This record gives sequence, structure tokens and C-alpha cells, in this order.
Amino acid sequence: MLVMLIVLVHVHVKPDCIEAFKTATLTNARASRQEPGIAQFDLLQQQDDPTRFTLIEAYRTADAPAKHKETTHYATWRDTVAPMMAEPRASTKYTAV
Repeated sequence: MLVMLIVLVHVHVKPDCIEAFKTATLTNARASRQEPGIAQFDLLQQQDDPTRFTLIEAYRTADAPAKHKETTHYATWRDTVAPMMAEPRASTKYTAV
């Protein structure tokens, strides 16, 4: 499994939106894992602050992130969770070593 790019997406959600965020994000993650350019797509919830999440996205090709953002499931997720966020999400990109 060749991985070209790993993205960690950090999301802080409103306390009353935790369960709805998890549901929407897990639906998106399941669909995302079916994309040929995605090697990994996982959701983590912070133990000491359950309003904070990290998405781990591992892409096989340079164009896979752009293709992912063109999918219906991504657009649905983005639009569904936007009002749930306590602040804008942030991401950090990594290269596997």
C-alpha cells in the first residue's frame, strides 16, 4: 500500500453536536474508504475533551484528495457538519517516511 500523503484534520465541535458529528463523519468515512485513492480514513475522538476530533486521511495518489472533495459523500458531510463546528477545522499534511 503506497501512501503519498497523510492529512490530519482537527475538528472542534459544539458540545451538543458530538453524536450528530460522529454519525455524519462515520458515514463519510465508510464511503471514503471505498475510493480507490484512499488507503485509510479514520475518526478519532480526544479522550480528555470529547468535543475534539481528528480525522486521519491517507491518500495513495497526489490527485486523490481533490477527487475525494468532488464526491457526493464529502459534500454532504461538509455541509452537514459545518454548523456543528465550534471553530473552523484545521489540517496538517504529512509525507509517510
